[in-house]
Amino acid sequence: MASKGQKHIKYTDKFVNDIVNQMNDGVTAYHLAKINNISIYTVKTWKRRYINHPELYPNVGKKRGRKKDSDLTKEDWKERYEILKKCRSFLKAQREKR
Repeated sequence: MASKGQKHIKYTDKFVNDIVNQMNDGVTAYHLAKINNISIYTVKTWKRRYINHPELYPNVGKKRGRKKDSDLTKEDWKERYEILKKCRSFLKAQREKR
């Protein structure tokens, strides 16, 4: 949990990718953290993300979570609508059983 007045530093994707690449080349996390003046735990987190999800490797710094409405395409809206129709028909059938 962040303490009062704590500053959060946003690192660029290029910087994160460079650090992870250097770790893959054999440089230790401690050495990289000391050189770049960042926490060793931050470096280890980036490495762990790369190991667990290599397909997301170039996108380490991207935000996670639900897409914004402006990011959704027409196909996404159609898919959501179809799911809603199925859900409504299922609930209607459940009510009729009673």
